[in-house]
Amino acid sequence: MKIVTVIGARPQFIKASSLSREISNHKDIDEVIIHTGQHFEENMSKVFFDQMEIPIPKYNLQINSLSHGAMTGQMLEEIEKVLLSEKPDWVIVYGDTNSTLAGALAAKKLHIKVAHIEAGLRSFDDQMPEEVNRILTDNISDILFCPTEHAIKNLTKEGFLNKNIKILNCGDIMYESALYYKNKTKQRPDLSSNFILATIHRQENTDNRQKLIRIVESFNELVRLGEQIILPIHPRTKKMIEKFDLKVDFTIIDPVGYLEMLELLDKCKIVITDSGGLQKEAYFFNKFCVTLRDTTEWIELVENKVNVLLHIDDKLTENISTQLDKKVDYSSELYGEGNSSEIIIDNLKKG
Repeated sequence: MKIVTVIGARPQFIKASSLSREISNHKDIDEVIIHTGQHFEENMSKVFFDQMEIPIPKYNLQINSLSHGAMTGQMLEEIEKVLLSEKPDWVIVYGDTNSTLAGALAAKKLHIKVAHIEAGLRSFDDQMPEEVNRILTDNISDILFCPTEHAIKNLTKEGFLNKNIKILNCGDIMYESALYYKNKTKQRPDLSSNFILATIHRQENTDNRQKLIRIVESFNELVRLGEQIILPIHPRTKKMIEKFDLKVDFTIIDPVGYLEMLELLDKCKIVITDSGGLQKEAYFFNKFCVTLRDTTEWIELVENKVNVLLHIDDKLTENISTQLDKKVDYSSELYGEGNSSEIIIDNLKKG
């Protein structure tokens, strides 16, 4: 059996690492990796292949820095060429990026079976490009590997039980990766255990001047109240902070690799983010998460009171402050048992 895996963004590298390791144990499976190049900076791309022990991609399309339409269109064209050459049995796509949608579309039009990992997630905000990508990908896939029961329920409500699409809860493959890599982190004695880990990168937050000003001002206010904030900065966020000429009093560091991020998660006291993946990773490390969004795909975190959604308004600092000393229960197994890759491989072999 031949599998083509399409990845292009930071979280997909991490997810693919677990499945690639499991595939390496099956001599009857040949995996070919396409890196679309969607995340192209050295410290946000190549380092992940090194750290995640992922085989170097056979194809690197180097498609980036374009509008959503142009990027998706170019990816579709180039992925199709690869699929015509490789003739795989399955195309695997992850998550909700432009790479995900382009890979699924290219395969579907060539009548190649599509497996969508991390399927069924919904933010219920169709202004998010990721929401459009995940909904379309789910609808053209042959098998949907869901990370949670909530994802299964979303698909059921949308009528997927009436479609000729196989649906499985395989648990969260990111949880499997976290379990594997958390003991491989480098120990940094300079890190205290009393800092807030923050990440801001979503376009609806960074490109909206008033929202970004409110976030930066709130972080500055928290510092003045005695809190330490460390923010590994995304290139988009850095660009917009400079564009809007915002004064920053908190600690900004360069983007970090996955292992470095795990260590920051392990050492921090709380997480503030607008990231989807980091919400879960905070849970994996028993850290409360404040999510600067009005919606989340990971509703079970909110229901279990280990995550809170905060609207970005004039009371943001006050609302964050009330969350800093939360005592919560992390005993529930919300994301499976850490064997997602094994379940995925078994089901792909069954067809």
